[in-house]
Amino acid sequence: MNSERLKIENKKGHKLQAHIELPANQKPNYFAIFAHCFTCSSSLSAVKHISRSLTNHGFGVVRFDFTGLGRSEGEFAESHFSANVDDLIAVNDFLKAHYKAPSLLVGHSLGGAAVLVAASKIDNIKAVATVGAPATVSHVKHLFSHGIEEVKQKGKVEVNIGGRPFKIDEEFVSDFDKTDLLTIVKTLRKPLLILHSPIDTIVGIKNAHELYHNAHHPKSFVSLDNADHLLSNAQDSSYVGDMIGVWVKRYFPPKENKMLDTAGEQLVAHLNLKEDNFTTTIQTANHNFIADEPASVGGDDFGPSPYDFLSAGLATCTAMTLKLYAERKQWDLQEVYAHITYSKKHSDDLMLDLDKPTRIDHLSKKLTFVGDLDESQKQRLKEIASKCPVHKTLQNEIIIDTELT
Repeated sequence: MNSERLKIENKKGHKLQAHIELPANQKPNYFAIFAHCFTCSSSLSAVKHISRSLTNHGFGVVRFDFTGLGRSEGEFAESHFSANVDDLIAVNDFLKAHYKAPSLLVGHSLGGAAVLVAASKIDNIKAVATVGAPATVSHVKHLFSHGIEEVKQKGKVEVNIGGRPFKIDEEFVSDFDKTDLLTIVKTLRKPLLILHSPIDTIVGIKNAHELYHNAHHPKSFVSLDNADHLLSNAQDSSYVGDMIGVWVKRYFPPKENKMLDTAGEQLVAHLNLKEDNFTTTIQTANHNFIADEPASVGGDDFGPSPYDFLSAGLATCTAMTLKLYAERKQWDLQEVYAHITYSKKHSDDLMLDLDKPTRIDHLSKKLTFVGDLDESQKQRLKEIASKCPVHKTLQNEIIIDTELT
């Protein structure tokens, strides 16, 4: 999976912060757009987990921040429901112009209501999936009901929603009453998947029943047992992504996008010289990622370089080893930063007395610790950092057997 940052302009001229998640081979069969929940953002863990699960099913997924939320431009008061729908249409148009017309809309909570309305307006959308969506757009008004009367008097006020301050105005409040969502669902006539938790305390399960009852076939329902509204458990959000990925294949023409077979080994790397430059797909038993070369040496920079991965192995192993050691010692180590740089250095610069001076592979490891640690503890952690398995492997003599298959 590879993620790229985008800036998408909506019809008011605001730049929407967006990310596009791509499958490991960079070649999505279809595109999807994800709409986040009310007052949330595209960086919510559930949004990322669902999007990234969908990439494993061959989708390119754009997740973005609605106007006035996350890192998108504009004021929150402009992020009323109709504006959310307009933002979805703007993202759809951007994808059509720069990539490929999206076929699937996925929405969480109020974002689920927004994708239902947007799907009724966008011909290229062929299927819709909602997660914890309300049956009425006005459902969210209870979250700022304490400020509605004041809005009528003052025109614009600050309210507290979910522990955060937001400014709302009369247009923001009134817009939530303009959309008859159930009527739109009745006339949608596109495959619909409704996912909802029976114990959702924010948007009750009755909402799923109303949406399902009013929708026409083909329609499906999946119960998210024991999940909370925000899908705070990563297993729940990954499950949602996988269910959507499997369900939607029923309605889209099949396209081959096979993951690589490791053939019983720990991982496999594949480079198609006819289609790609240096972009190499890597697959383990459970994960896939991309390696590439930077543009400065003729690559497309779609992923880290081979030496980036080498440095990453050392950095991650160092951090994990320090975590285990600090926990065993019950030290207050809260965060670890392991900065790694690979380079070639001359033996003379490294003060090495060699019979034949030469250039040597060199890895610089710089550590930063966050926590209530004294100097002796920090020095001990520095020593332990050199004992992580990857560090030891890189310092040992390594034998690599190569054979043809």
